[in-house]
Amino acid sequence: MDPTHLMQVGMGFWASKTVLSAMELGLFTTLGKGSMTANELAAALSLHPRAVPDFPDALVALRFLEREGDGMDARYSNTPETAFFLDKTSPAYMGGMLEMANARLYGFWNELTTALKTGAPQNEIKHTGESMFAKLYEDQDRLEQFMSAMAGASSGGFMALAAKFDFGKYKTLCDVGGATGQLSCLVAGAHQHLQCTTFDLPKVQPIATKRIEGAGLSSRVKAVAGDFFTDALPKADVITMGMVLHDWDLPKKKALIKKAHDALPPGGAFIAIEALIDDARRENVFGLMMSLNMLIELGGAFDYTGADFVSWCKEAGFRDFEVIHLAGPMSAAVAYK
Repeated sequence: MDPTHLMQVGMGFWASKTVLSAMELGLFTTLGKGSMTANELAAALSLHPRAVPDFPDALVALRFLEREGDGMDARYSNTPETAFFLDKTSPAYMGGMLEMANARLYGFWNELTTALKTGAPQNEIKHTGESMFAKLYEDQDRLEQFMSAMAGASSGGFMALAAKFDFGKYKTLCDVGGATGQLSCLVAGAHQHLQCTTFDLPKVQPIATKRIEGAGLSSRVKAVAGDFFTDALPKADVITMGMVLHDWDLPKKKALIKKAHDALPPGGAFIAIEALIDDARRENVFGLMMSLNMLIELGGAFDYTGADFVSWCKEAGFRDFEVIHLAGPMSAAVAYK
């Protein structure tokens, strides 16, 4: 009998907060300029002398940093992964999710026990009476941070979707709840024949338009403003929802699926990209943790399995289904009309 796993998970917040503080301090971006000693890092990040070498050495042990040499003359540098994904100057930067975890989620998860007992969200609404989305959309900086976080969490899955799904027989795509337009831009970039629409609330449209222009795709990707609960969805051959369905309770999930069915032509495809929980609910730790996060954030919202998706889509009138594994914990659940 070995308690190592029990202690590693039970004390996992130690490792998590060490990494999140590194993100908050911009450590990985700082090391993107070149290796540093512990004292040089302390000076660059305004750390107290007591913080080194423990802080960078802990990140070495966690495999977030590499170290050449020993003692105070040792030099620290990014690993290939942290250089690629966590340096803000990298085009593959996906640290937005970790930034949001540090700024918002870390504190809210301290109230998980309360959420489990009450079923009530434990985020901003607990203190202000306003929902998570209401608070996000009233502050443009906070909204952009959230959008960047979602882009970071979604990028691997969206890139894999562009590579793995056969878009050849379709001409148009609408990404519902498209946020920054990331999915539309990635798919349009990989498939030159597609015209794409990213559909989200009016406050999001300027963010998406800016990102689309920055990607040089304005001729084939457009940002359209609307509310996917009150407005009809734009017609398209393919309708995607990237990490959207899990934000809602079951009646609203079903309402969005029905709207997608109504907006598609015969033969059209509806694709939900999520951290789909495996049907046996034993393997996808990230998907199950994400579902607990939805409890903390939104109360009745939850993540789901591929089998759940199929049952809801059959009810809405879809005829054929498949699940495509994308990257890491992410999969695409596909329903064909």
